[in-house]
Amino acid sequence: MKNVTRILTLSNGYHLWSHTSNLGGRTKLLCLHGGPGDTHEVFERFGPELADLDIEVTMYDQLGSWYSDTPNWDDDAIRQQYLTEDYYLSEVDEVRQQLGYKHCYLAGHSWGGMLAMTYAADHQDQLDGLIIISMIDNIADYLKRMHAIRTAEFSPAENAFMLSIEKRQQWNNPHYRQLITHLYHQYINRRQPSMMQHQLDIQAKPVYNHFQGDNEFVVYGVLDDWDFSDTLATIQVPTLLMFADHETMPLATAERMQQRMPNAKLVVTPDSGHNHMVDNPAVFFTYLRNYFSDQLGR
Repeated sequence: MKNVTRILTLSNGYHLWSHTSNLGGRTKLLCLHGGPGDTHEVFERFGPELADLDIEVTMYDQLGSWYSDTPNWDDDAIRQQYLTEDYYLSEVDEVRQQLGYKHCYLAGHSWGGMLAMTYAADHQDQLDGLIIISMIDNIADYLKRMHAIRTAEFSPAENAFMLSIEKRQQWNNPHYRQLITHLYHQYINRRQPSMMQHQLDIQAKPVYNHFQGDNEFVVYGVLDDWDFSDTLATIQVPTLLMFADHETMPLATAERMQQRMPNAKLVVTPDSGHNHMVDNPAVFFTYLRNYFSDQLGR
């Protein structure tokens, strides 16, 4: 099957990098990366893993991310126009239409999962199914999980130190960065694969900092009060909830999500962090392939 890389020109004039695997596959899958401000790379194996199921897989880098255009984030007017959840939801819709996907499956990881579930609630006629990877339906439960993780990993004195640093926003403090790195190695990428490494940090910091904050274990950005829980049950499409057993998202909330959604199934990848498609691909892709096999009868 053919693989193609295309630059999509949006109606706003900006350009997005996209890559499609298995071009011409009967079933279409559109993937939304996390961050916000990360890249497509956690989805690189999706195309090869789903090729024999005849699934066309498209991943793209959102506006501001490494392989796509970066607006002038120093311009307040541009920030107000584009650094919003509504903008990135509209971007999903424009990308889907530019790809010619009248119907498709939608997969979203972390921040991409937030976009995916929100988009799904308003566009169910265009979706055949939904895959939410490591994203819950509210930030309050996420913050409780962060507190529990930090309490388990560090002494009261270390936690007090971290809180004092965060209150003063002294993010570059060397000891604070050492503690955050430890958390990343335990709960984000447990196996630290070399394939995920670059010569420099390619995360779009202005985007990430605006929405999230400095790191995964705080929320100081505009998403601090995000809550989709009252709308979640309106999603009727077949939904796969994919979480890991040692990650940043609370499994208790994932279980509640499954109970509230009328057509959802929850699977948990063992011995894995937030990026479990990289930490334990053998299990992760077994679950993903089984979901599509059940839906497509293949």
